[in-house]
Amino acid sequence: MNITELICQGECETTEFKTSLAEWRDVVETISAFSNRNGGTIFIGVADNCDIIGVDGGKSTIENLANQIKQNTDPVIYPSVMIEEVDGKQVIVVDVEEIMQKPVLAFGRAFIRVGKSNQKLGYEGIRGLVLRASKVYWDERICEDAGLEDIDEEKVKWFLDERKRKRNVAKPKDMAFEELLINIGAIKSINGDMKPTNAGILFFGKNPQRFFINSGLRVAKFKGTDVTHPVIDRIDCRGTLWEIVNMAEEFIRRNVRLLSFRVPTSFQREDKFEYPIDALREAVINALIHRNYAEPADVRTFLFDTYVEIISPGTFPRGVTPKHPVHKPVNPILCSLMYDIGFIEKYGSGIKLMRRLCREWGNREPDYDLHPLETKIIFESQIKETTYIEVADVSDNLNDRQKKALYFAQKKGFITRKEYMDINSISNKTAYNELKDMAEKGLVTIMGKGRGVKYVIKGND
Repeated sequence: MNITELICQGECETTEFKTSLAEWRDVVETISAFSNRNGGTIFIGVADNCDIIGVDGGKSTIENLANQIKQNTDPVIYPSVMIEEVDGKQVIVVDVEEIMQKPVLAFGRAFIRVGKSNQKLGYEGIRGLVLRASKVYWDERICEDAGLEDIDEEKVKWFLDERKRKRNVAKPKDMAFEELLINIGAIKSINGDMKPTNAGILFFGKNPQRFFINSGLRVAKFKGTDVTHPVIDRIDCRGTLWEIVNMAEEFIRRNVRLLSFRVPTSFQREDKFEYPIDALREAVINALIHRNYAEPADVRTFLFDTYVEIISPGTFPRGVTPKHPVHKPVNPILCSLMYDIGFIEKYGSGIKLMRRLCREWGNREPDYDLHPLETKIIFESQIKETTYIEVADVSDNLNDRQKKALYFAQKKGFITRKEYMDINSISNKTAYNELKDMAEKGLVTIMGKGRGVKYVIKGND
């Protein structure tokens, strides 16, 4: 955007007009306000109604203004000061960048830009400014090499539709496209230029991996129990984060196995995945939005015969552990955007949700393997490939209690007579007879003697 176009848009949160250098004190205060917010541009020689008045400028004029700024700002600010010709008249253009070392004072006081005006900050305002400045999240930083043209408008429209459907947030009717993106944290205005944030590129970018090669997700299915075994299927998920989640879920669904039962009262089968898919999906989402993007590694999801592991670069924030999950997001804008489209239901509840889903599904709660550079979450399967029995194949030869016991034994590897009695609420004699029948049919092997006897799934004996 050229200078004339910028002036014609009028004053705003990042643009200020001054008629002459006689207002130099106001200029210094505006530099403080811009430095403490999102930066901005001051035009000296322009009226409030956008008319070009012009100033008498020269080398000494710029030097005098620069000295006034230097002497009256703390920390000292060195903005870009230039003289530009607009409509045949000279206009002084002062470009101010946001400063990380906040607060920036003017004449010993701190100002911040609010709309078209500069607001003086009191104690609480300065304290809040310092606290916010001390923590700049990765996802809210500017993606330096990206421009507004790298944002996909169709993906933004999809986001608005999903937000309306999932959260009942109406689409803004009279809001400009750029203003909308600023509000959701996808772009920032820097000296009049609209620059995408890291979150904006990861969520709405046309090609996010062009800027963040490590932002994809590698998913692989192995034949065996470690990465040295053959790979059966694999996919490198690329795109925006929500596209990656959907691709990963599709891959997982086609590569995990089903436990199959025949419904006792009909010939229909009841199929159930060996893992709760929603728990695996939640783990993938958490890995993508809570990871440390400064690390060069990508997120990995590996499916083995007896377990799934999801590995994410980075560690839990200070004070947060799997046993004591607290909502302390690493990338809060990404969390907010995922919530808006219904990919996460409640802030800080992911770990508890995964535990609950696994319990309800009949799986063990997930385990965590924590390392200084990465976090690994491990889900155990309900079955082992070498011992897997599809219950539907034998259901005609078993009663309902035996089916329930076989399902129980598949997860544990064996079942005891007492466990058979407890899960079916039957007598010791009935349990003995029915377990003996299962052994005679070759479904389990009797091991041990007396009270120590176990009925072991074939393959575990």
